[in-house]
Amino acid sequence: MRDDTTGRTIVTHEPRRIPWLDIVFGFGPMLPIAAGAALAWWLQGQPLDYLVALFTLLYSASILCFLAGVHRGVSFRTEGGPRLSQLLTMLVLYGLGLGSLFAAVMGKAVIGLSMLILGYALVAILDPLEARTGAVPLAHARLRPIQMPIAVVSLAVLLWIKLNAPY
Repeated sequence: MRDDTTGRTIVTHEPRRIPWLDIVFGFGPMLPIAAGAALAWWLQGQPLDYLVALFTLLYSASILCFLAGVHRGVSFRTEGGPRLSQLLTMLVLYGLGLGSLFAAVMGKAVIGLSMLILGYALVAILDPLEARTGAVPLAHARLRPIQMPIAVVSLAVLLWIKLNAPY
């Protein structure tokens, strides 16, 4: 690191392989989403399935908002400054996460789940593309396509349960 009166220059090396902490903190947060979907499936038709699905939706929304923050955080250290693609991705992900929270509060779980599915699918698609340009870490090119489908499939299960629920 070089620091002078005009600013700071940071030289870094990022691996192409997925670091073990990215595996832990990448797949760890997906486990409650998958577990929530599995539990809601198992409890289908019972009174608690709605609460399990709702809590899983709320948790999933918080993780999607966190992923938006990750994009913004990376943009602070992007060579040449933040890129428009990083800022747009952050705003879209945050908007989908926040919108799904609003939908849940208004009793519109189908809309909230649909927004979350779209948000997680966008991360799976956009992060590998943005990794090529340096807008996200290189490891995201390999991590996101195997991490995000866990959330997408789990949320799709919750959406199916909600669409077929008798209430």
